[in-house]
This record gives sequence, structure tokens and C-alpha cells, in this order.
Amino acid sequence: MKKPLKIIGILLLAIILTGFVFVWVKNEPLPEGGLSGKEADKLAQQMMTSLNYQAWQNTASVSWTFKGSHHYEWNKAEDIVRVKWDNHEVMLNTKTQSGIVANSQDYSAADIDELTQTAIDYFNNDSFWLCAPFKVFDHDTTRSIVTLADGRAGLKVTYNAGGSTPGDSYVWILNENHQPTAVKMWVSILPIGGMEFTWGNYQTLESGALVAQDHRAFDFLNVELTDIQ
Repeated sequence: MKKPLKIIGILLLAIILTGFVFVWVKNEPLPEGGLSGKEADKLAQQMMTSLNYQAWQNTASVSWTFKGSHHYEWNKAEDIVRVKWDNHEVMLNTKTQSGIVANSQDYSAADIDELTQTAIDYFNNDSFWLCAPFKVFDHDTTRSIVTLADGRAGLKVTYNAGGSTPGDSYVWILNENHQPTAVKMWVSILPIGGMEFTWGNYQTLESGALVAQDHRAFDFLNVELTDIQ
């Protein structure tokens, strides 16, 4: 019995060491410096224009499913979003960050607070994958044009406050039409600095705004949005 346990222990150690090596190899430092001010703001405006930002502003409502598990019906005009996951449903006010839990009589006050906070965190994260390019001028953001380790230029956006994870930074990679094709992330929830996700398979909303459905990394991971309407 000791030999199989020893083999399992060796395999687990090998997996852990492989993980550490992978993170060490893939981890990139956040690019600093670069052009800021008018040049960076102009590039940010061009990126938003390529996705029809004005149409996004005029989009009254949008719904989508995040990775097949979190479902959203967002009334942008009234700052209200219905969040559904598992057997839970919360109606959030995105301005006041407050919520009403469906079937609240079945939950304690502590449960309601926890479900509301979970819905807020889900929405903050999952709406990023829907509309992040339209949020580069959010309150307390800074923008600069930087050069990545591989020589590519990108639009760096840092969120200094707000959301669930203030301090996160993103570098957008744009094509010749200033449309995002990928984003590299330096965020607290990811163990690898500079993890890159594609930004593609665009869908045009009824309003005319473009949103990406696929966000792929490492050729096997896809943060997929479906049922976009």
C-alpha cells in the first residue's frame, strides 16, 4: 500500500512543480511608462468608435449568458439587471449596488446579503467580458500607450477604484482598424501577470454596437458569452 501512495505523492508533487514553472515562465511584468494624455485618449476613443460606442450608449437593454452558468437581463436605461445562477435570482440596481432577492422569505438576512454581494461580484466580472472596451473612460481610470515584452504596442488601462477588484490593469491589442483583437491582464484574481485572452467572434446588437462572444487563452480556455440579445 505504501508504494502506490508514494507514487501518488510523487505525481502530485510533479503537478505542483509544473504549475509553478508554468506560472514563472508565463508571468510578465506590467509595462510601465509610455505615452499618456491626448495620444492615449485618442487611441481609446478610436477603439470605442470601432465597436460603435454611440450605439452601445443607446442600447436600452442587453441579455447574455456567461460560460453557460450565469444569466443576465440588463436594463441599461434604468440601471437594473436581473442576475440568475443555480436556483438563485437577484434583481440588482447597478447604481446603488443594492438588490432584491427572489423568494427572500426562504433566506435569512445574512443569506440575502451574501446572495446580493455574490450577484454584484458576478455582474462586475461577467459584464467586463461583454463591454470592457466601452469602459476605458470610467471614473478614476488612467490610460497610456505601452510596448509589451514581445514588441507589440497596446493601450494600457488601469482601474484605480471601483468594481470588485480596484487596481487591475489591462493592455488592449488592436488591429489596423483599432478594433480589439486581444487583451492582456494584470489582475488580482489571476495568478499569471499578462495572461492574454483573444477578443473576437463579434456579434452586432440590434442597436448596432459590437460585442465579442469569444475570449480564448492557451488554445483550450474560452470565456464564452452566449444568448446575446
